[in-house]
Amino acid sequence: MVKFGILIFMLHNLKDYLTISQAAAFLGVSPNTLRNWDRAGKLRAKKQPINGYRLYEKIELNKFLRRLQKDR
Repeated sequence: MVKFGILIFMLHNLKDYLTISQAAAFLGVSPNTLRNWDRAGKLRAKKQPINGYRLYEKIELNKFLRRLQKDR
């Protein structure tokens, strides 16, 4: 059961998140790559509380890109 407060928080802040397809396009990788990175702990997704879909926080995606560029 989803706690009501968490649900309200997520719904109000969905503009700060991207779906897996949107995040994949943003990073230039496939959705399957994101799923693999999530399983490996390389880039963690939040789970949408109602349907369990992966959501990626825009701030975290930008941090991830900066780390990749720094490692080059």
